This record gives sequence, C-alpha cells and structure tokens, in this order.
Amino acid sequence: MKNFIKLLEIEYYKISRHRLSRILFLSYFVLLSGIALIAAIKFNIGQIEVHLAEQGIFNFPYIWHFNTWVADFLTFFLAIIVVSMVTNEYTYRTVKQNLIDGLTKKEFVLSKFYFLIVLSLSATIFVFVISLILGLVYSDFTSPGIIFKDLYFLLAFFLKLLGIFSFIMFLGFLFRRAAIALGFFFIWMIVEGIIYGVLRWKIFDKETAGHISQFFPYTSFKNLLPEPITRLNAAKNIGKQIGEHIDKFQGIPVHHFLIVFIWIVFFVFFSYKLLQKRDL
Repeated sequence: MKNFIKLLEIEYYKISRHRLSRILFLSYFVLLSGIALIAAIKFNIGQIEVHLAEQGIFNFPYIWHFNTWVADFLTFFLAIIVVSMVTNEYTYRTVKQNLIDGLTKKEFVLSKFYFLIVLSLSATIFVFVISLILGLVYSDFTSPGIIFKDLYFLLAFFLKLLGIFSFIMFLGFLFRRAAIALGFFFIWMIVEGIIYGVLRWKIFDKETAGHISQFFPYTSFKNLLPEPITRLNAAKNIGKQIGEHIDKFQGIPVHHFLIVFIWIVFFVFFSYKLLQKRDL
C-alpha cells in the first residue's frame, strides 16, 4: 500500500503541474455534469414529439445504462491527459531522470497504471453520484431493490475507461509522441471496423463476424457499453408502428468483461517490456 501511494503521489505531482491536463480534467467533469440538461431536450420523429425526460431515461435502473453510455462520449478529454502523461516523459526527458532518482522501470510503468485506475475510478464515482441524484429526482421507481439493480454498468464503464487508457498508454510508450499515438488509436478504430466489414460481407455471416471481432481490443471495449436508445419507450413505440421488436438488449455477457481485463493486462505488460528493452 505504501508503494502504491508513493507511486501515485509521484504521478499526481507531475499531472498537477501540467496546465493542459488540469484544463481537460476540469472540462471533463463540467461537461459530465451537463447530463442533467438532457432532461430538457425535445424533438419530433414524424408526428411524434419526444421529450427525453418523459421517456424514462432517468428511471432506475435504466439510468445506469444511459448515463454511463453518454459519459463515454467524453472519454477523449481524459485520453489526451493519459497520452500526455506518457509522452511528456520523453519530451522533457524526465523518464531517465526518474530512473536515476531510484525508480525501477517496473515502478515507473506501475505509477502510470495506478494513475489510470484512480482516473477511471474517479470518473465512475462521479457518474454514480450524478446518476443517483438525477434518479432520485426524476425516477418513477425509487425502491432500494430497483435503485441498485444493474449497477454492473458502472463496472462496465470503469473497465472500458481503464481498457482504453491502458491501450493509449501502450501507444504512448510505443510512439513517444502524443499526436502519433492518438492518431494511431483512431486509425485502429477504423481498421477494426474495416476488418469486421470484410469478415461479415466477404467471408462469414453477421453472427460469426461478431464472434470473431469481439476479441479485437477496441471492439471489446465498445461491447461493454452497448447503446441504450432502443430501450427507450419512444423507440419501442416506433418499433411497434413498423412491426419490429427494436429492444434486443439482453445484458452484458460475463466473457466481455474477461476479454477487456485480458487486454488491460496485455497493454500494461507490454508497456513495461517496451520501456525495459529500449535505450533511454
């Protein structure tokens, strides 16, 4: 525990003195607080007026799914902090100084990973608090059994953040340049989509292509938080009008959590291997 706190303090000291990271961190949580503004959104679909607040988006337990999914769109703010955290070590040549001052290469990587855990946990707790407050104010159902049902979406959100951050940390160690690392990350997202398209339309059927692609890193992260829109009352009503059952959500399979966990271990381990084998 002492080593954990020590390494975390080292990383916090660096991040707290990086102005861009402070701005991005504050912006993320301010924008995340804006989830409450969704209650005011109204729009029309054909002859149907949809008021999101009346569609049950803040009802327990649906709110855990919806709010984590919305919060996920803001992950990019924290991703920039993560990649800067790694690449700045090379830009300002502090990685070598840290090792001279007594940190081992393993401790250096662990200090980054510990910070990723705290960052992901902070975002998850913040989403939990916002969701709990909004749910208690707007939800039609407030019995304890319903309130705390489906809390696994918070675990899914936490693991997805940690998975993405671990991937970006690995890319930071690999390329040592923030722009290249982030650029590669977005290119990789497109590549996975292309591979899935080839598997689905040229080689296998949709089901087989889905089974294969679930093991891809970014796809495995994405599978932890499937879209919740089709679970809304408005979407269900539209589905009834066109004669189709839109809500096909059946929960998040346990093996999706396991796949992401394996990728996290993979990226942290090979971040250490990169640092270990390279000349500084």
